[in-house]
Amino acid sequence: MRSVRLAAGLLMLCLTAHGAAAEPVPPAQVMMLGTFHFANPGLDMVKSDVVDVTTSENQAYLEQLALRLAAFGPTHVLVECLPSRQGHYDSAYGAWRTGQAPLDVNETQQIGFRVAQAAGLQQVTCFDEGEVHWNSGPMFDYIGARAPERKRALDAIYADLSARENREHSALSLAELLQLTNDPTRDRENRDLYLITNDIGAGSGFAGADASASWWHRNFRMYANVQRVATPGQRVLVLAGQGHTAILKELLATDRQRQALDVRPYLTP
Repeated sequence: MRSVRLAAGLLMLCLTAHGAAAEPVPPAQVMMLGTFHFANPGLDMVKSDVVDVTTSENQAYLEQLALRLAAFGPTHVLVECLPSRQGHYDSAYGAWRTGQAPLDVNETQQIGFRVAQAAGLQQVTCFDEGEVHWNSGPMFDYIGARAPERKRALDAIYADLSARENREHSALSLAELLQLTNDPTRDRENRDLYLITNDIGAGSGFAGADASASWWHRNFRMYANVQRVATPGQRVLVLAGQGHTAILKELLATDRQRQALDVRPYLTP
């Protein structure tokens, strides 16, 4: 009888071990937060006025936003900086955490650093791509020389979008602005800008298509950096300008190896 009980016990132990080994690891959960640039360098085609995120009201909002995002439980916070600059950001993060330096006025520090600290992380992770850029020069040269009417139309589109952003930056709260930079309709509008110009030079050098492809090329590389971190079981917050997240969110939605989470519920106080 003792041998029977022993055999039964060993069988149960084996089944338990097998069940534990077979427990599936959940896919990575990825949440993407698109922003406008807090310290606007004026490099985007659509120009906008700077929003002062250092006011007491905006600082209070950002502090609470960081706590809400940290409640997601991120294992990594990815920010728009070059991996070659990781050491610089590690030093800046450490200096801020130890009270040796204030936060810079940019979304990487104002949001990324705060979320990472609230989540108990030792660093933010740089995931930008610096070797490939939007190669729009040949396209603008083409329309300047051969399609001046297209140039006027594009200039008008960019001017209208810039004017709209300036109105919004003057009238809306920071929470409302971040809702807009994460609005699927605005993301589609952003992507459409590259389709509006895609046919420029079609059949004659394809300057428009090449410019659009170069921007997607950069964002595919950025998404590869997301994939490298977002392995099974990880929870990843990705923070970048909306010009990137408008595309990165499309890639994430198509990615069957990862689960996309909507950031918008976290943006409302």
